Amino acid sequence: MHTHGDCGHACCLKIEDLSVRFGTDAVLEHVDLHMHCGQIVALIGPNGAGKSTLIRAILGERDYTGSITFSTCGERQRLRIGYVPQSPTFDRGDPISVLDLFCACTGKRPAFLRPGKAARQKVLACLANVHGEGLIDKRIGALSGGELQRVLLALALEPMPHILILDEPLSGVDVEGMDRLMQMLDEIRKKFNLSILMTTHDFSMLDRYVDKVVLLQKTVRCVGAPKDVLTSEAFRQAFQMGGGAV
Repeated sequence: MHTHGDCGHACCLKIEDLSVRFGTDAVLEHVDLHMHCGQIVALIGPNGAGKSTLIRAILGERDYTGSITFSTCGERQRLRIGYVPQSPTFDRGDPISVLDLFCACTGKRPAFLRPGKAARQKVLACLANVHGEGLIDKRIGALSGGELQRVLLALALEPMPHILILDEPLSGVDVEGMDRLMQMLDEIRKKFNLSILMTTHDFSMLDRYVDKVVLLQKTVRCVGAPKDVLTSEAFRQAFQMGGGAV
């Protein structure tokens, strides 16, 4: 994995001939993907298609063959990737607040010390990126699915990354919440000129918000505009064969 500085103000992601094996089993084979600066790209596929494995390879958590190349806006600028994991769970009775979580994840002071005024203002500024200032004192366990995704998204944007990766951000979010979340992602990529890669099993929002859809099933089966991919023969075959839920 390497970076170079030849691509505008955001990050480009270029994957060439990527393969991942678990022992003798090929999980991904000869994957090619180019994600342009400022795009929202949705990675779809049936269960077991290799989406999470590809995400982990991009994050540097999985060995692979082939190449993953990032382009950032400055030759000396260190690449920053923001990551929102899939459906973390919290104890509903846990007293930790959103403010506590932010301070534990981003602050230098011990988490058991009461956050000062400056720390609170910093967390409010982070939450403002996702219109979530009102969540600062709410208990993590009491957040709805959409509110939790908003908090995790705010965390992933601190510090501001070049590329944002979200693993199933629409999971556990109601329809109204999904629309709000996708509007927010669209707003964020325009405001901060981010590239956004997300996996999803929900296709209802793709045509409105996503620039490119990549259908993955061990390798890239189809890539293009949402409408083209979702009406393709490759899409019908992948979900009929894989048994994934649309």
